[in-house]
Amino acid sequence: MSSRSGQSQAPAPAVRPSLVQKLNARLAGRLLAGFLAINVLILVLGASVLFWNAEHGVRDVVRSGLPSELGKTWEVFDIGPYRLASPGEALASWRVPGFLQKWLSRDAVQGVREIGRPPAGQTRESLFNQIQSLQYALTIESSGQPIQISYAIGQSFYVLLILLLVLLAMELLLLIRELLRGPRRIRQILQPLYELAEAARTLNAEVSSLGSQSEEHQIEALAGVISKIDASRLDRRISVDSAQDELKGLASAINDMLNRIHQSYQSQVRFVSDASHELRTPISVIQGYVNLLDRWGKNDEKTLQESIDAIKSETQSMKELVEQLLFLARGDNETIQLHRETFDVCEVVDEIAREAQMIDPAHRVETSLRRPALIDADKPLIKQAVRILVDNSIKYSPDGETIVLKVAPDSQSVRITVQDSGIGIAPESIPLVFNRFYRSDESRTRKTGGAGLGLSIAKWIMERHGAHFEVLSRVGVGTRITMVMPASANSGPQREVT
Repeated sequence: MSSRSGQSQAPAPAVRPSLVQKLNARLAGRLLAGFLAINVLILVLGASVLFWNAEHGVRDVVRSGLPSELGKTWEVFDIGPYRLASPGEALASWRVPGFLQKWLSRDAVQGVREIGRPPAGQTRESLFNQIQSLQYALTIESSGQPIQISYAIGQSFYVLLILLLVLLAMELLLLIRELLRGPRRIRQILQPLYELAEAARTLNAEVSSLGSQSEEHQIEALAGVISKIDASRLDRRISVDSAQDELKGLASAINDMLNRIHQSYQSQVRFVSDASHELRTPISVIQGYVNLLDRWGKNDEKTLQESIDAIKSETQSMKELVEQLLFLARGDNETIQLHRETFDVCEVVDEIAREAQMIDPAHRVETSLRRPALIDADKPLIKQAVRILVDNSIKYSPDGETIVLKVAPDSQSVRITVQDSGIGIAPESIPLVFNRFYRSDESRTRKTGGAGLGLSIAKWIMERHGAHFEVLSRVGVGTRITMVMPASANSGPQREVT
């Protein structure tokens, strides 16, 4: 096909604004729905913890015995944060539903449970005061007289609402930012496809003018395949063998681009699926122990304590998982800003070693530090990456083993090494350990905890600093992971400190 160099090149076709706005609105809607779901979950969990704590408190007051003078004089008694009085001070309340009343009364603490606030009187209270005056009240019969035991939950509930409002404000700012930046990103993604489609139409028109029916058919087929590709059919490819010689390069380039888009899309799908699974597991465990408490835990102290410990452990794991997911999400969106400074990484490693030895005395932690080892980096992020490696060594090393931390600078780089004598990593798993949610051994993971995101976070930190990892491991012998970071230009002579 002849070229026409004498003519000026036509401008690239512009992506339709309506399509960009529609895609941007859909992405923003999904992000907003995710934010709202997280906020509702936090509100429900926080309110449940507050009310459950108040319920246990008023039960303990009843079981510990009520003052004998209360039924005679109708005086008000204060027992710590609890208030005992005649129910003459009626709450402007919402009564707990009957099925919950029945369930909460199963442990022999009978009574009417309410959530409300004292009457406001003649003056109209502000919403702030109304929330802060919220109480959880249990009205029981004692010596033939009704007695109301109330616990103030308003202040804690108000703090919870303030935290949710702050979180909502941050989410709205992030949503606005994504709305403003979204159209530009969508145009950048769609522009190559539009240009390819336009080029295919132009080629089709040129060949059609030459009267070549076979070539016209091939170009139409090429344009038809491109127009049918969308997010649900990214596995479609253009047949290169059947294309004419002039179009083989174009068809191959399109196929390569589709391969990259398909891999990225599948990676995102796996990430969402794995994250959903990891969040569902601790919730299922918590639900199981709550059912166990409902059946046998009320009168069995051993079962009660076991359930409380398990619920606390699972909620802590879920909190850490959510924090890791948020970190990776912010990293993918390029919202994490690096605050670089020049510092001696030996100080960071020495601090982490002392913390690890104090938290986990079952392992020995040794250091070999050559000072100074100056780097230009974000100090908290580097500390986070080193701590991830140390935590992994502690998890996968038997008690009594030694974990060695080394810092070895030279003129070009600073090498930070964490070495253990643990279970090791199989050779085929080493290239995969930095992938998100990857676990080389599911049974060991269930014993040690973790969702498989720590090394992914450490890898993200290293990549943003222009650094990389070196991994050497043998099964049953141990693992040595080295962070190789660029040295600061201000590095001087070193001295070794052990």
